[in-house]
Amino acid sequence: MPSLSDVIAQHKNPVEMLRNSKIGMYVYPVVAPEFSNWRDEQRAWRESAVLFDQSHHMDELIVEGPDAEAFLAHVGINGFSNFDLNRAKHFVPVTPAGHVIGDMIIFRERADKFILVGRAPTANWTKFQAAIGKWKVRLIHDPRSPSRPDGERVLRTHYRFQIQGPDAPKIFEVMNGGPVPDIKFFHVDWIKIGSKDVQALRHGMSGAPGLEVWGPYADKHYVQSVILESAKKAGVDLVQCGARAYSTNTLESGWIPSPLPGIYTGDGMMQEYRDYLGADSYEAVGSIGGSYVSDNIEDYYVNPFELGYGFYIGWKKDDFVGKDALTRLKDAKNRKKVTFEWNKDDVLKVIASGFEDGTPYKWIDFPQPNYASSSADMVMQGDKMVGMSMFNGFSFNERCMLSLGVVDDSVEVGDVLTLKWGEPDDTGKTSTETHKQAEIRVRVSPTPYSREARESYAADSWRTKAAE
Repeated sequence: MPSLSDVIAQHKNPVEMLRNSKIGMYVYPVVAPEFSNWRDEQRAWRESAVLFDQSHHMDELIVEGPDAEAFLAHVGINGFSNFDLNRAKHFVPVTPAGHVIGDMIIFRERADKFILVGRAPTANWTKFQAAIGKWKVRLIHDPRSPSRPDGERVLRTHYRFQIQGPDAPKIFEVMNGGPVPDIKFFHVDWIKIGSKDVQALRHGMSGAPGLEVWGPYADKHYVQSVILESAKKAGVDLVQCGARAYSTNTLESGWIPSPLPGIYTGDGMMQEYRDYLGADSYEAVGSIGGSYVSDNIEDYYVNPFELGYGFYIGWKKDDFVGKDALTRLKDAKNRKKVTFEWNKDDVLKVIASGFEDGTPYKWIDFPQPNYASSSADMVMQGDKMVGMSMFNGFSFNERCMLSLGVVDDSVEVGDVLTLKWGEPDDTGKTSTETHKQAEIRVRVSPTPYSREARESYAADSWRTKAAE
């Protein structure tokens, strides 16, 4: 079977391969684009309550067996000493060189069973580590639903919903038939949804109160109907959120969902991994979009310190993949994560060009103009590149375009920089039209950008740590 290594060999370098990917626009599958309209759907998580259907766009990986904890502690940077039953963590693996591969939310269901939920790169890497090791573990992988199912029936192992917003607690009490347990942040407990006993994670992607619930996929429609009926009984305007608005909540809460997996370089284990991955894997068919073009794929990589994940690292563990590299990086001058607030007049200039004769600037789609699996737009201070914008979109709550990215340590909140929008040359990506580049002023802002998110998350959240 052809591998990622075979695909790379057909191109000048991995950057050229990913910049010319034919995968098209990144799609959040199955869920309707809009249930009402994306503006009201965004407003709901601030003003009332919102229902996110997370059943389809994430991979799920079950890891169980006598060595499950030791295995995952070896694969991820996280400390596991305080990972009791009915807890969740933000699980982050890195390469031996310390480059982030991706992240998933990991749930501990039993002493010997964990469930990981998130994007494919972390699931793929975890499966590989099990394949090359001698761990007593069993892995069951349920990949995300097809981006374009074309009318075919789609089934998952579990449904997954999240209900959040200032009015969400009123819904919880009705659907539970009484007060729900006082669940601590990123802890799990059991609640009732109608006749079903359901696990619930205390969570909130944009800072508002929220619970994430899941169970067997066969129960999905029943559980969803009970949630909606409970909202009516509670007198709450519960808004179902479509695929267009769903991903934009992270712009307010500050999580970068799609860093480029740092797996395209390195010898030894990394070459073995590229031989292991198929030619149809996320890593082989994904795309890079944006104004930043470098022949060196490592210029697109990030490390945990740059994403604000440094405090996750379980330094007391005997060993884990990447520990030596992270030890060296710990005291280095790493970049830092920030929010970029785009200048309104410059954004309007770009949009207006689409109504004029001649070659326009790169179109800014609303609410989410990300047109590739991973984005990399240059952020300049004069003639010097001082950062990289990695995920962008429009917040109707904040009434502005925002993006998340990393900047040099010398850059400060309040600095006004210039983001180069659009690609410098034509690529094979079907998601880019003929266009010219634009310069957009951006103000460096805190992460999370939303005051609600900065002030509402628990003290041990990476979002709160990043804002300190």
